[in-house]
Amino acid sequence: MITEYIRYRVSDPAAFEDAYRRAAVSLQSSPYCRTYDLDRCVEDPGTYILRLTWTSASDHLEKFRDSPQFRAFFAEIKDYVTGIEEMRHYEPVALVPSLYEWAGGAPAFERLFSAFYDRVPEDPVLAPVFEGMHPDHAKHVAAWLGEVFGGPTVYSDRHGGHQHMISRHRGRALTEEQRQRWMSLLIDTADQVGLPADAEFRSAFVGYLEWGTRMALLFSGPDAPDSAGEPTPAWGWGEVRPWPRG
Repeated sequence: MITEYIRYRVSDPAAFEDAYRRAAVSLQSSPYCRTYDLDRCVEDPGTYILRLTWTSASDHLEKFRDSPQFRAFFAEIKDYVTGIEEMRHYEPVALVPSLYEWAGGAPAFERLFSAFYDRVPEDPVLAPVFEGMHPDHAKHVAAWLGEVFGGPTVYSDRHGGHQHMISRHRGRALTEEQRQRWMSLLIDTADQVGLPADAEFRSAFVGYLEWGTRMALLFSGPDAPDSAGEPTPAWGWGEVRPWPRG
């Protein structure tokens, strides 16, 4: 990921903020924009910093700027372009470990899903879902979660990223009971195999499971939305933003 900072100086703060509230709809619907925040300077209320994280600088400059979302975004904020004082991309400097590192890396996720899928055939709710499961399924899911939590891009490199994961759920008609059981059994297995039990890690871990299983439920249904261009999620210690369903 890459972070873009844009510093504005504006003469009408209220109108500027309203424009960015409207423009945020386009950012939210872009598969290349991960997060966006607008901060107002305390000492100088006419100065703002817009902070955006993109999947990559090239995705921002080449794909987003050639998209309908950019055109809609720019239409809302074009009057403020002359007030830009700085606009640059910054690379992250890791000051805290990723969730992947905190959990114990690839061995921890492989241990988790190996134990989990060993239990699935005996579970009356989940067994029908995974009947005929590929022998390497546990390894694939371990690679997926490891990548989502900040590890190597093994799943994307070998299987095709988020589009492939979504395709594995389309048409499956999963139920809420199955979703909840998958979550509860995995959380129980995480305790069993000794994943970190601190509140911060488990909050992020369970937060992703809630989000991920609800997305799986959504994409497995008859009215599943189009997912073209959706990047692999990048889960960290913070909060998640709303996912557009329009």
